[in-house]
Amino acid sequence: MSNTTTVPTTTTEKAIPPPSGMRKNGKNWHDTKKAFRPTAGLTSFAKRQELRKQQEAVKEREREMKEEKEAERQAHIQRIKDRRAAKEEKARFEKMAEKMHKKRVERLKRREKRNKLLSS
Repeated sequence: MSNTTTVPTTTTEKAIPPPSGMRKNGKNWHDTKKAFRPTAGLTSFAKRQELRKQQEAVKEREREMKEEKEAERQAHIQRIKDRRAAKEEKARFEKMAEKMHKKRVERLKRREKRNKLLSS
């Protein structure tokens, strides 16, 4: 009479590596060190060149995008400055119109416009 009974084991348990006992230095909380492989992370020259080319392309694209954004910003600033200058000039001529005759103000406007075109 053999009393051997087989108990089915479930595979839902995680595969835990067998404990290797105490570490030699006693620091059980550290992971075990792996063998030193100095050539593990090395790549071929061609691969490194390819990576460099890709990185340069990305940097160039970023640079272009930054330049575009800066150009847009500068254009916006210039528009604001031009608008302010035109508003100030209009206010100045209106102030002059209060004191002088309308035709004289128009004549001064034309003369100033000519001087601006000559100086710029």
